[in-house]
Amino acid sequence: LGAKMVHNEIHHGEAVEEKISLSDRFGLWVSFYVFKQDLYLEIVQKTIARLCVESSIEPQWDEGLAKTAIKWSHEKSKRCGRTALQFARHWLGQHMLEKDG
Repeated sequence: LGAKMVHNEIHHGEAVEEKISLSDRFGLWVSFYVFKQDLYLEIVQKTIARLCVESSIEPQWDEGLAKTAIKWSHEKSKRCGRTALQFARHWLGQHMLEKDG
């Protein structure tokens, strides 16, 4: 009567509390560390190079692109592998649109 499924749970709030209590009880914690800027830029550069090879595009890396990648990491999230990949894919998409346009 009036129950509603949320993420396959009838009582979503109770499910969340149960998961939190398990984390507290067993000390489970997953964290992702922020890369130092040099490592982040190296990952971005290599990811762009790989995506460019896959798309038959000449990779372009310069100081302006590095600054854009740093700005992206501050706006989107943090300097991590996922952010580097998202930036590289975004850059490639924009580059291909400009090339075709």
